[in-house]
Amino acid sequence: MRFFEILRIAFDALLRNKMRSLLTMLGIIIGVGAVIAMVAIGQGAQTSVEAQINSLGTNVLLIFPGNTTRGGVSVGAGSNTTLTEDDAKAIKEQCPAVSLMSPLMRTNGQVVFGNLNWGTTIQGGTVDYFSIRDWRLDDGELMSDQDVRAATKVCLLGQTVLQQLFENSNPLGQTIRIRNIPFKVIGTLKSKGQNMMGQDQDDVIIIPYTTLQKRLMGNNTREWRFIASAKSREQITEAQTQITELLRVRHKLSPMDENDFTIRTQTEIAEASTSTSKIMTMLLGSIAGVSLIVGGIGIMNIMLVSVTERTREIGIRKAIGARRGDILLQFLTEAIVLGVVGGIFGIGLGVGASNLVAKFAQWPVFVSTASIILAVGFSAAVGIFFGFYPARKAAGLNPIEALRYE
Repeated sequence: MRFFEILRIAFDALLRNKMRSLLTMLGIIIGVGAVIAMVAIGQGAQTSVEAQINSLGTNVLLIFPGNTTRGGVSVGAGSNTTLTEDDAKAIKEQCPAVSLMSPLMRTNGQVVFGNLNWGTTIQGGTVDYFSIRDWRLDDGELMSDQDVRAATKVCLLGQTVLQQLFENSNPLGQTIRIRNIPFKVIGTLKSKGQNMMGQDQDDVIIIPYTTLQKRLMGNNTREWRFIASAKSREQITEAQTQITELLRVRHKLSPMDENDFTIRTQTEIAEASTSTSKIMTMLLGSIAGVSLIVGGIGIMNIMLVSVTERTREIGIRKAIGARRGDILLQFLTEAIVLGVVGGIFGIGLGVGASNLVAKFAQWPVFVSTASIILAVGFSAAVGIFFGFYPARKAAGLNPIEALRYE
C-alpha cells in the first residue's frame, strides 16, 4: 500500500469519531505542552544564571583569605588575614597566565548629594578592575593609575546610585559626600543587573582602593581580597595553579600545611551554579513527561477499542488480499497520527504557556527549537510504542473469525 493512501485511510478512520480522537489526543497535547513549558522555564533559569555569571567579568579569579583554625576550632572562611597588598603586586608580576590584577575592598556608607541621600556599597579597586569585570563606561572617564597612587577622591557611580541621587541631572563634575568626605564624580557605569545572589550590582560606587583604605577605613585594612583575570579561558586553571604556588611560597607554607587562602574561578562558579539549573530542568521535564506517558496509555486504550470495533473490516481487508504487515502498518499509522497531531497542538500550548509565565510571573523562559523537536519526536515515539500492541493484535486476527464477528 502506498504511504499517502495509508495516511488518508488513517485520517478517515480518526475523523469518523472526531470527539473520541480529540479526547485521546488531549493527553498528548497536555503532555507535550507541559514538557515544552517546563523545559522552557528550566532553560530560562539556566540562561539567566549563565548571564549573571558572565556579568562577573572575563576569565575571573577571586582570591580571598582562607579558613583559620584556632584551638582546633574552625573559625571559618575569610577569617585568615595573611593576604597582603604585596601579594597582589607579586601575582601581577610573577604569574605569566594572569593578565590583570586588582585589590578588591568593600565597605558600606551613606552618600549625600544636595538634599538627597542613599545607603550603598563603596568598592575600591584599580583601573584593571573595570577590564576584569568587563564593566563598560556609560559616561565620563575611568579613574587612572595616578588616582590610585595619590589616593584621589574621585568616584564612578553605578546606575542605581545615579538614579537615586541625580535622577535626570548630569552627575559629571558634581561633588558627593561619602561619610561626610567630598568625592568628585568622574564617570558613570553601564548597568550590570543582579548577581547570582539576587543583589543589585549597580547599587555601588567605585573609588580607588587606596582612597577607600586611607580615607574611609582609616588605613586599617586587615583583610585583603583580590580579583584577577587569566589571559584566556583556557589558561584559567594554569593561572589558578601559578597563584597557588606563588602564595604558598610567599606565606612560607610547608607541604603539609593547608592553604591559608582560597581561589575561586569563574569556571568553578559556573559549573556549580549551572549544574543546579540543569538538574531542575531535568526534574521539571521528567515530571511533565509523565503526562505524555498517560497520554500514550490513552492512545493504546482507544486503539484497542478501535480494533474491536473494526474486526469485521479487518477480516474483509484480509479476505481481499491485505497482508499482515498492511494491517499492522495501518493501525500503527493511526496511532502515530494521534501522537504527532497531538504533539503539534501541544507545541502551541507549550509556547503559549511559556509566554504567559514570562509575562505574568516575570520568570525568564527560553523555548528552544531542540525542546520542540524533542517533544514532538517523543510524542511520535509514544504513538509507536503504545500503538504497536493494538496494531499487532489487529494484524494477528484470523480472517475467517473476523468475518464472522458481529
